[in-house]
Amino acid sequence: MHNFEFVKPSTIADAAAALAGDEAQALSGGQTLLPTMKQRLAAPDTLVSLTGIPEMQGVCIGDDGAVCVGGATTHATVAAEAAASFPGLAGLASQIGDPMVRNRGTVGGSLANNDPAACYPAGALGTGATIVTNSREIAADDYFQGMFATALEEGEIITEVRFPVPEASSYQKFLQPASRFALTAVFVAKYADGVRVAVTGASEEGVFRWTEAEEALSANFSADAVDGLSVAADGMIADLHASKEYRAHLVKVMTKRAVEAAS
Repeated sequence: MHNFEFVKPSTIADAAAALAGDEAQALSGGQTLLPTMKQRLAAPDTLVSLTGIPEMQGVCIGDDGAVCVGGATTHATVAAEAAASFPGLAGLASQIGDPMVRNRGTVGGSLANNDPAACYPAGALGTGATIVTNSREIAADDYFQGMFATALEEGEIITEVRFPVPEASSYQKFLQPASRFALTAVFVAKYADGVRVAVTGASEEGVFRWTEAEEALSANFSADAVDGLSVAADGMIADLHASKEYRAHLVKVMTKRAVEAAS
């Protein structure tokens, strides 16, 4: 690994100022960035740690009833502290990686990286979450822009994520056992005005909403409602773990499981 400067600001303002420097990179959990640096695929001159900023940590309930998670909050903390208020979200967090990953990885880091097989993008898109940064608020439907691509601008920091709490929800994950990333996973959330279905691990474009299933489940929140539906294999990921067709099949399977669990 190359030489770099390391800074650990205690406020969001100081972190933003540090990231304004040339070749500076935010460091949250480091579960993606550090391995990338070790392979010399990334070489920032300065790492700006976000883990020492108290206002970016913890889980609370907002005035509107949403579960608000600080951007530097670990997956393990979400699994523990959101269990009572939003069990579907806590269940998602509890399935990420292994204990070491859950105690280091963060919500903001996951969403900023937007890995096509990561869990949190499905949770954010499936709930219609709001991604709050140091400069604005971004609706989840506008935030995800393709594989590893987001609406974040250079130096922008995810400070908080606000998850509207649904009437019923579940995250069902068919994991790749070596990496524990999602081979295909689905987050289903039922709200008074309809159902949202978000899929991760399957598409070459990253996380996406399965709108046909949303329409069917909004009319009849039952696993049987998606029996007549299918997902096209075109555009699905194909690798040594699964073919395009298998991943397309899993989208439907995991959606039905999520509905059954939520019900």
